[in-house]
Parts: sequence; structure tokens; C-alpha cells
Amino acid sequence: MLNRRTLISLIGISQIGISQPGTRLIAALPAVLALPVGLARPAWASSEADRASAFIKSMGDKLVAAINANGSLEQRRQALTGIIDAAVDVDGVARFCLGRFWRTATPAQQQQYLSLFRNMLVVNISSKIGDYRGVRFTLGATQDRDAGEIVSTVVERPNNPPANIQWVVANAAADPKIIDVIAEGTSLRVTQRDDYASFLSRNGNNVDALLGAIRQQVSQNS
Repeated sequence: MLNRRTLISLIGISQIGISQPGTRLIAALPAVLALPVGLARPAWASSEADRASAFIKSMGDKLVAAINANGSLEQRRQALTGIIDAAVDVDGVARFCLGRFWRTATPAQQQQYLSLFRNMLVVNISSKIGDYRGVRFTLGATQDRDAGEIVSTVVERPNNPPANIQWVVANAAADPKIIDVIAEGTSLRVTQRDDYASFLSRNGNNVDALLGAIRQQVSQNS
């Protein structure tokens, strides 16, 4: 079984160290981010499980092609930005990660946070494009859970051990979006929420302090 540090690296979570080591900002594995708007679902995808599986399969195929393309880094960064917006419920994930502090934040802080969260996703994922050359994944079973459809895959990269990754897909029947990634049983959005809560606890529950730390990381890594 892969250890936690290896999983963090594989999935693409950056250890951004907001004031303290070990703080992480969620950045879903690029394989989660390959779906353009208007996915054409195959005729056989009649159930929510089938639709979720087809959604992940289509994304994975497109992502592998995008990562292995010969375009410039900037071209791939722009493509990834569009893919993120189309495939992932970014705002929903961001709100979940902020937890109870979302309700105490002002409307202005909420808007700043959503924008910074999205920017950090783009920065983190763009910085790892080269690491995923040669990536491939194998589709497994899909399970219906309260949180959504859970699509299992095995992700492989050259010179790295395979990893069991599950994608949580919400609203599969109408407008599928990824809301979480589970690596060897570890939920990435829960991990991120815990890290944010820990940071805020150390900083007087000051949302502006978190915003400033994320803003600094975006600036340093852009």
C-alpha cells in the first residue's frame, strides 16, 4: 500500500505550508480534469452509475491526450483551466473545504476565497503537467453511495507504483461534476478541510489570514 506522502505527491496536492508545514491545498489529479462542456454520453449509459463511469472514462481519455500533447505550457495551462471549470464543482469543493468558516465569512471574503481557491487549483495542476507524461488509468467498478457515484480506477505513471483512486461524481444523471477524490481510502477534500481548520485555529479563526496565505502561494507559484 502506498504511504500518505506518496499519495499526496501522486494526486497532486501541493504541500503549500501556510505558516506551518504540512498544510495542503487540494489540487485534484489532472486525470480528473479532462472534460469539455457538453459531454456526449453513449446510448448505453442508461443508469447513473453508467453515466458516471462514462464521464470518468471520457475525461481520462481526453486528459491523457492533453498531457501527452506537444503544445506549449501556456497552451496546456489554458486548456486545463477550461477543463477544471467544466468537470469539477470547484465552488462546491471550495465551500466544503472551508467548512464552518464559510458561514462566518463575509460575502466579500467568500468571493475572494472562491477566486483564490480556483486560481490555486490551476497553479498547482499546471506546475505538475510534466510529472504526468505517460500517465494512464484503468477503469474499475462504480458504486452508488449517498455522496454520489463512486468510480474506481487504477492510475499508473512511469516509474511509480499504481494507485487505487476513486472519483466521487455528483448529479451523474443530469450534469455530472467531480466533488471529491479518494486515494487509498483518504478523502482529499476532507484532508484539505482539516488543514484549513487547523490553520484557522492557529490564527484566531481569521479568514483574512487564510486568504492572505493562499494569495501569497498563488503569487509565488504563478
